[in-house]
Order: sequence, then structure tokens, then C-alpha cells
Amino acid sequence: MTTTRTMCLDFERLQQEHIVLMTEYGRAQYRASRVVRKQAAMIERLEAQVMMLRAAVISRDSALAWARDDYEALAAAAPGLAKRADMARELEALKARIGVLMRERTARRASAAPHSGVDLPAERLAEADLYDKAVLCIGQDEASATLAQRAIENSGGRFLRHDGIDGKALETSLVDADLVICQTGCVSHGTYWRVKDHCTRTGKQCVLVDRPDALDRVRARRASSALPEQE
Repeated sequence: MTTTRTMCLDFERLQQEHIVLMTEYGRAQYRASRVVRKQAAMIERLEAQVMMLRAAVISRDSALAWARDDYEALAAAAPGLAKRADMARELEALKARIGVLMRERTARRASAAPHSGVDLPAERLAEADLYDKAVLCIGQDEASATLAQRAIENSGGRFLRHDGIDGKALETSLVDADLVICQTGCVSHGTYWRVKDHCTRTGKQCVLVDRPDALDRVRARRASSALPEQE
């Protein structure tokens, strides 16, 4: 009886251990399955990325090959194309160098003739005598140009306008003008230095303004001077 009872207890203990082991095995199998699923999803994403990258590389290589073929065909149709491209780059560099030299020359001339009256401060524009003078306004600001025209014509002057784009026409307008108003914020650097160079060479008065405030002062001064004097 004792032996039978002991065997029964051992069997029950083994059965419980078996249940515990099977439970742990099930949990481990579930965790392993989750890891496998995650890895499979990651592998799928990576494979998709690889396919996209391969397609991008193929597209790039094809574009490069087409561009190379087009260039070779163009070079064959136009001999000396590479040399002309090099010359174009050299020309751009020379243009930039000429611009630097022109600015340096203008600065030297301005410093060598400090009393030539080239630059008229915007604050003194209201004191300038514009009667029967040709006043050139350079810039692309329509509102400021309209204000300048009104102020100049009310002062008895003749209003001239140039947008600063056409260099040849600008030079002609500068020659015809007695006084130049340049809207510094509305013109290119090339136009600015062309105007400065012309005024330096000719001694012509040039007003550099970044806001139309000076034109307001001209209008105010002319309006006040037009009032009859009180006895």
C-alpha cells in the first residue's frame, strides 16, 4: 500500500511538472512566433527598400546614359562645343573681374574728387533748385516714381524716368539729365555703379535714396514756398 501511494504521489508531481513545463513551452513558442513574425515583416520591408533602391539606381544610370548620348551627339553635331563652354566660363569670370575693376575705379575717382558735388545727400534734396531742370528718376518702384514726378513737376522741373534695365538707353537718359535720383533699393548693382560712374565723370549731382521720404520733403518745401507771405 505504501509503495502504491508513493507511486501515485510521484505521478501527480510529475504530472504537475509536466503541466508547468508545457505551459512554459507554450509561452516560449508564442514569444518565438512573435519574433519570427517581426523578423519576417522587417525582411519584407527591407526587400521592398532594396527593390526601390535598385529601381532608383537603374533610373539614374539610364538618365546618365541618355545624357551622355545626348552630349556626344551634340558634340558631334557642333565641333568645339567643349572649348566654347570653357570660353563662356572664362567670359563670365572676365565680366565679374571687369565689374570689380569698374567699382574700384569709381571709388578712386570719387575719393580723388571729394568736392565735385557728385553725391547729393537725400536730406539736401529739398534744398535743390529743380526749376527748369531735367530730373532723371531711376528705379522700378512705380509708387516712388509717381511721387517723384509730382514733386519735380510741382517744382517746375522736367521729369524723366528709366527703370535701370536697358544700359544704352540709361546712358542716353543720364546725358540728358541735369540731376539724377537713384532708388538704391530698386536697381541692380550694375545700374547703381553705372550711375555712380557717370556722375563721377561728369560732376553731375546724384541723389541716392532708399525711401521716398526725401521726395516728401521736396513736396512739402515747394508747397510752403508757394504760400503767400504774411504781412
